[in-house]
Amino acid sequence: MYQFNYARPKTLAEAEAMLAQADDPKLLAGGQTLIPTLKQRLAMPSDLIDIGSLKELAFIRAEGDAVMIGAATKHATVAQSADVKRHNPALASLAEGIGDPAVRHMGTIGGSIANNDPASDYPAACLALDAKIHTTKRLIEADEFFKGMFETALQDGEIVKEITFPHPEKAAYMKFPNPASRYAMVGVFVARGPWGVRVAVTGAGQNGVFRVREMEDALNKNWSPDAVAAIKVPAKGLNADLHGTAEYRAHLVTVMAKRAVAAAG
Repeated sequence: MYQFNYARPKTLAEAEAMLAQADDPKLLAGGQTLIPTLKQRLAMPSDLIDIGSLKELAFIRAEGDAVMIGAATKHATVAQSADVKRHNPALASLAEGIGDPAVRHMGTIGGSIANNDPASDYPAACLALDAKIHTTKRLIEADEFFKGMFETALQDGEIVKEITFPHPEKAAYMKFPNPASRYAMVGVFVARGPWGVRVAVTGAGQNGVFRVREMEDALNKNWSPDAVAAIKVPAKGLNADLHGTAEYRAHLVTVMAKRAVAAAG
C-alpha cells in the first residue's frame, strides 16, 4: 500500500469536514473493495476516512410503506432483519447471497452502491424497487444514481446516508454467481409495486446495472415466466470473459428473469 492518513470520525458531520479538508480522500465503510484495491496499489488516497462504525449510519427502520436502511448497515444485518424479511423478502434473500459470511459481516449496503461495481447485487435491487438514495446533500432517484461502471451521481464530499426501499407487491432476485467470487455473472431483480413493473440486470452489462424495458412491458400485461421467455437481450454491450461470452450472458438474462418471476409468485 501507499502511505496515507487514517481517520475515524465520531459523527457524520465530522466525516464531512474531514472530506472537505483532505487533498484526495477516500471513504472506508466495509472495505471489501477498497482494501484489495489499496493492496494492489490501484488507489492512492491522501486520506482514508473510516465511517464504517458510525452508529447514525447503521440502522433499519420500517415506516409507512417503505424500509429505510442506513448506509453503514452490514449485508448480514439486512439478511437477518425481521423488518426486511417481512416487507421485502427478496431484498433479504439478495443480501444473504452476497459473497461469503466474512464479506457479509463486513461489507455495507452504502459502500456497495457508492462503489457501483458492475457485478454487485444491490444496484439491481435499487433500480427494480424504485429506491431513493439519501445523501448528505440531497435525495437521488435510483434511476439517476447509477451512471456506469464504478460511476455514480455522487459529487465530491457527498456521502450516502440511507436508502429507502418501497414495499413491493411481488419481487424476487435470481443470480448466476461466479463460483469463486460469488459475484453475479448475471443477476436479475424483478419487482412489481405502485411504481409498476421493473426488471433490473446486474453482472452482465459493460456499463453496469441496467433495466430491460421490453420485459417490463411484457410483465405489466402478463405477470408470468412465459411473458419473458422469448425476450432476448442483445449481446452487444455485455461482458465477455473466461467465465462466459456476451452471448452466454444474454441467454442467462432471460433464464434468470424467468426464474425470478416464478420465485416472486
